[in-house]
Amino acid sequence: MSETSKTPTDTSRPLPRILGKERTPDADGEYVVSNGHTGPAVLTICVPCYRDDAVPLIARLAELSGAERCTLILYDDGSGDAALTDRLAEAVMAYPGPARLVTALDNYGRSHARNRLVARAEADWILLLDADMLPDDDRFLQNYMQVIDRGEAPGLIAGGFSVVQVTPKADQWLHYAQAEASDCLDAAARNLEPGRFVFTSNILVHRDVLSAVGFDESFSGWGWEDVDWGLRVAGRFPVAHIDNTATHLGLESDQRLLNKFGSSGANFGRLAEKHPDAVEHMALTRAALKLKGWRWIRPAVKTVALTRLFPIRLRLLALKTYRAASYSEYLQA
Repeated sequence: MSETSKTPTDTSRPLPRILGKERTPDADGEYVVSNGHTGPAVLTICVPCYRDDAVPLIARLAELSGAERCTLILYDDGSGDAALTDRLAEAVMAYPGPARLVTALDNYGRSHARNRLVARAEADWILLLDADMLPDDDRFLQNYMQVIDRGEAPGLIAGGFSVVQVTPKADQWLHYAQAEASDCLDAAARNLEPGRFVFTSNILVHRDVLSAVGFDESFSGWGWEDVDWGLRVAGRFPVAHIDNTATHLGLESDQRLLNKFGSSGANFGRLAEKHPDAVEHMALTRAALKLKGWRWIRPAVKTVALTRLFPIRLRLLALKTYRAASYSEYLQA
């Protein structure tokens, strides 16, 4: 895990103003706004953010039982939106426990943002939440703190993923169906392959794990860096899944989802190189290998996936086929 900020200290840049006050960078070249609350915390909540409105998440966390016992750190990875920065800072100031907004001037990606958050966390146990998540249970924080109170050995606890609090728009039903089918698994199902189903959008993890197993910043763009990290963690530490879900509010439009699936093949190929045994047994891998040389099928299944007149099950099958065909060129037969 890298603890060195990549944020350049460019003295030619104007200093940002946050909540009406001109800010100067700290020793890491980042800009920190604190609500001034202090005191020991059971865990540190770490939220990476890039052009995400994390205000609903911060407000939800603030109303949960036990929030005052948890430090909150939000890391804005170079969003460059002054109005958004002010809204995030205002939400941080209203949080009942110690809270900080850390702002970087440049964007370096999710893995870098997570590594920077971990470097700033004080507690031994760290709760990683994505900015577009919303806890489902009023005891969400308490459920995780109970795990800590039991004196669990350093490891990772994954709470799970849901879409129960989101109503998809007309152009988001494809992502909604994909998430329900592939991501919203209960703890029993996820515990069958614990490393593979580590989604860092909602996990409690010990500092020792993060110190030993950092996020691989060579994964570029979107996709599969979570799975890579989860598999590496599971090879060295205990990984357990519980039912303590948070809703993913950030459903993608049909077109954007297809674009992400179509452009993440290189990351999947890297995953296959690093974890050949785990990837070999995935249904996606088998489908991709069968579709090698079938590049012509991609436009056809993409059209089916985007056509809202078709049944959602057919569109979901087309989406999966499109992803497998897109990945095929990055796999060795």
